[in-house]
Amino acid sequence: MAQAVEYFSIFGGLDLAIDLTQSLENQIQKYILDDYRALRNTISDFTDGDVQMHALLSGIALGDRKSSSAFKRAKLSFNAGVTCVDILRQRGVLSLESSYHHLKRSKNYEDIADKLQFSAPFLRFWFAFVSPLFQGIKAGNYEEFFTNFHNKIADFHALTFEQLCHEFVKKTIEEDRVYELGRYWDSYEQIDLLGKTRSGKIIAGVCKFTKAKVKTSELTKLQATCKALDLDVGMFLVFAKNGFSAELKSLKNEQVKLFTSKHLKVLC
Repeated sequence: MAQAVEYFSIFGGLDLAIDLTQSLENQIQKYILDDYRALRNTISDFTDGDVQMHALLSGIALGDRKSSSAFKRAKLSFNAGVTCVDILRQRGVLSLESSYHHLKRSKNYEDIADKLQFSAPFLRFWFAFVSPLFQGIKAGNYEEFFTNFHNKIADFHALTFEQLCHEFVKKTIEEDRVYELGRYWDSYEQIDLLGKTRSGKIIAGVCKFTKAKVKTSELTKLQATCKALDLDVGMFLVFAKNGFSAELKSLKNEQVKLFTSKHLKVLC
């Protein structure tokens, strides 16, 4: 399933039958790089080929997804950036995501900026890796693309893993249904997964898509963050790509639940 997550973070949204027995690099070259012109034309239907929109979308894909950061990366004024975002939202390319700061018991929170979300993983991949290097790719020279890809792809998968973990929680927690679920962020802290069940229980989670097994320190850090934010959490969830340390496994109970990427198979 870890491999499926990696492939989905790149090809999700494309109508393709991906062969998981083939290397990721071969599949990218076959379905994306060699088909660059056709895919570019399809994407241009959403963006009108507008240079500002492409710069903004790359800014979102490569940054922290905050509009202010994306505008700065794209060298856009606030008004120009907002206009582009409005158009792209209307066309279904982007959506807004708000921090779940309203779940805190204390209401002395700062004004938290929304983040921007791509409607499909493939669009995020395109504007993170393909669009910024289009000249070489268009000419059939993929060396720079693959160098950049190998340097950055490990971190790139993390957001898709988080999103799939969210879908898993919404689909599988049946005894006390989750009716709202998202993320928390402010100027200092962030939580990968934060929500509330129908009974009013707060759930918080951390999602780690790394080769190493997740240790107890990740749970401890999550619990400390929730306490500092005055969140009354009734259940902690820890998701890992490749499992957990023996110490963390020993802490598993009704209030601490552990899941690996294998659990995401129910989403297929």
